[in-house]
Amino acid sequence: MITGKPFLTTEQIHEKVIELADRISKDYSGKEILAIGILKGSFMFFADLIRALKTPVTLDFIIAASYLKTTSTGEIKIHYDIREEVKGKHVLLIDDIIDTGISLNYIRERILSKGPASLKICTLLDKKERRETDVPMDYIGFEIPNQFFVGYGLDYDNNYRNLPYIAVFKKET
Repeated sequence: MITGKPFLTTEQIHEKVIELADRISKDYSGKEILAIGILKGSFMFFADLIRALKTPVTLDFIIAASYLKTTSTGEIKIHYDIREEVKGKHVLLIDDIIDTGISLNYIRERILSKGPASLKICTLLDKKERRETDVPMDYIGFEIPNQFFVGYGLDYDNNYRNLPYIAVFKKET
């Protein structure tokens, strides 16, 4: 069940996406970006961010999962891997939320092993107090508390992704 009013409104999210896109566009001025979205959760953020970039961009996706309902299993499964050539490219890895950091670090190391010219990471949400693995973050939208969130791509058991805002979720007992 979703509790209370939105934690982050549609307007707050939109403003942050524009702010991040402006910073990324400035940092990558004169370069082409290979943007890699981590699915499923990042799809809304990824699409909005890509549309707001002012620099050439190609894209790809990776589907990786370590969550079962509200709990991380600690085991990372790659269900779909990137297909674009990474070697020598400026890669921007885009995720919806960084929690323990285990999955993101695993994906980061896989990409680094392919020899990109550079690799930066952008996340909309950072749940810093849950971090178990240090992952260098380049672009962070919002730092959030250790609660379970849904909406704007975030889910509970593959539900609530379509909400245009982000809300706290508490499972009914």
